[in-house]
Amino acid sequence: MNINWSQMISWQNLANLIDILVVWLFIYRLIMIVRGTKAVQLLNGILVIVLIKAVSYYLNLHTVSYIVDMVINWGVVVLVVIFQPEIRRALERIGRSQFFDGGSHQVQEETDHFINALDKAIQYMSKRRIGALVSIQMNTGLEDYIETGIPLDADVTGELLINIFIPNTPLHDGAVIIRDNKIAVAAAYLPLSESNMIPKEFGTRHRAAVGISEVTDALTIVVSEETGEVSITKNSQLIHGLNRDDYLKYLHAHFDSTEEQKNWWKQALAFIQKGGSKK
Repeated sequence: MNINWSQMISWQNLANLIDILVVWLFIYRLIMIVRGTKAVQLLNGILVIVLIKAVSYYLNLHTVSYIVDMVINWGVVVLVVIFQPEIRRALERIGRSQFFDGGSHQVQEETDHFINALDKAIQYMSKRRIGALVSIQMNTGLEDYIETGIPLDADVTGELLINIFIPNTPLHDGAVIIRDNKIAVAAAYLPLSESNMIPKEFGTRHRAAVGISEVTDALTIVVSEETGEVSITKNSQLIHGLNRDDYLKYLHAHFDSTEEQKNWWKQALAFIQKGGSKK
């Protein structure tokens, strides 16, 4: 059987493929954002409503179908009211994005400043064996855990991080959560891991760091109070015994690659302008 490739490879088919990919990307990003938040239960509820609507349609349950339609119609307004803070933050992030200017240099400077602040705090606390737990939000929302802490909404500086974890101060017990390059809260509670793979000599901070990495994609830094050892957890993995060069390489490799992914459209545009050829 001969295949007519000229008909299969058409602008309409290409447009359909792009349409599907955009929808898939949107759904994927939505799932990553709400994972680890109360919105997960909300999505489960929406799926249940959709299922009830489908069943009532096929079984001709008119009353049930009418009630579900009312819930759907008013549900849009209710969702906007409930998630107004999250919607506002998302729009603010879009407004602060560097999509339409040459802000890559500024972004790199902000990344370097952020890592330098973390490094300053880690070095100070590690040498003095001050326990610390810092969790950095990535794609997955940490709203459920942010709600357990004391709001700060402050710029990330080494001095502030050090002061937070000084022993016998109101904020030292618990985790600092960083979101959008801001210290969102301090003294937050993170879920403790039940994994048997965690060495026995590690305490609550390490179990909390592993625990948050099991349910979200957050990157968490731990400074041991007993030994001053620096550890990092991400994606259920615990990397311990890191020296300064080790964790700096890890942080730079991770955050630099994240910024490159944010600028993927620039690379694609440059590729198109070159006519799809690599030079």
